[in-house]
Amino acid sequence: MAVVAPAHGAASAPELEGRIAIVTGGSRGIGQAIVTELARRGADVVFTYRQDDEGARATIAHVDEAGRRAVAQRVDVRDPDAAARVVDACRELFGRLDILVNNAGIARDAVVWKMTDEAWAEVIETDLTAAFRFVRAAVPLMRAGHGGRIVSIASINALRGKFGQSNYAAAKAGLIGLTKSVAREVGGFGITANVVAPGLIDTAMAAALPEDVRQRSVSETVVGHLGTTADVAHAVAFLAGPGAAHITGAVLNVDGGQHM
Repeated sequence: MAVVAPAHGAASAPELEGRIAIVTGGSRGIGQAIVTELARRGADVVFTYRQDDEGARATIAHVDEAGRRAVAQRVDVRDPDAAARVVDACRELFGRLDILVNNAGIARDAVVWKMTDEAWAEVIETDLTAAFRFVRAAVPLMRAGHGGRIVSIASINALRGKFGQSNYAAAKAGLIGLTKSVAREVGGFGITANVVAPGLIDTAMAAALPEDVRQRSVSETVVGHLGTTADVAHAVAFLAGPGAAHITGAVLNVDGGQHM
């Protein structure tokens, strides 16, 4: 059997060429890195942000540099109507949706006996309920396109708990349970649903932590350093790409062995 090599200099199409993605919380940190990486691999991206206009412009610039199209949607994901509005905008602009990344999240830390109802509710609404609403809005459009990928950003603290983060850990653990249930419900439609669970990632938020807290996290890893936003983005892009077609209901830790 003859094997014909590609012509010299010929390049294959990017693995996400023609795909359309929605990423929540895409104006900074991990979310910005995810939007950029999906675009670098060929996807056009609709992303949400709440108030960081400058960060949103920077995200759009990164996508432009990758030669793809970015559409920023300024919404508060806690708004019960936000998910439907964003998915409707995606439908009107692109006519389809292939990838949903639930990244938007906040932390409001306090020990449980000092945590207010407001701090509890704000984290649950942002980190868990909003993800549910985006999945609910996205699945019909994915079904119409005969497939899709859902990737949600949780945390290793969902798996181990964390002092002062009962609301955050509960929300992220709920996100894992939501994803596994969704994976069972949508698998027959060619849709996969997975979770990426980062450890402490070297972001502006992490940089603001006391040095002893950062070093404690580093000491928990086996690689001896914190992860980067690119590390998380690469994991998300893998789960959104063709190499993860037979992976669903999984939790992929990106933590340098921090929770092992």
